[in-house]
Amino acid sequence: MTHMLVRHKVTNFDKWKSVYEDHRSAREAAGLIDLHLWRNEGDPSEVILLFEVSDVEKAKEFARSPDAKEKMEAAGVQDLPDVVFLSEN
Repeated sequence: MTHMLVRHKVTNFDKWKSVYEDHRSAREAAGLIDLHLWRNEGDPSEVILLFEVSDVEKAKEFARSPDAKEKMEAAGVQDLPDVVFLSEN
């Protein structure tokens, strides 16, 4: 099983979360299943997400798509996200 871990900073968590929730169908179409959403206790502007990935190539395409970039900008993402794909051994 493969997972995708994403970390980025946001200017306003509530605004970001609203855009994030509205974009669920696009994540699902890319084979991503939402598992966890965390905020850094020491820096609440830092958001960390964990997804289960059913199709790695679709997930990679989604992560670098213009649509995802546009949504992140609209949501107030402050930096380039760190995206890591993890495999179980």
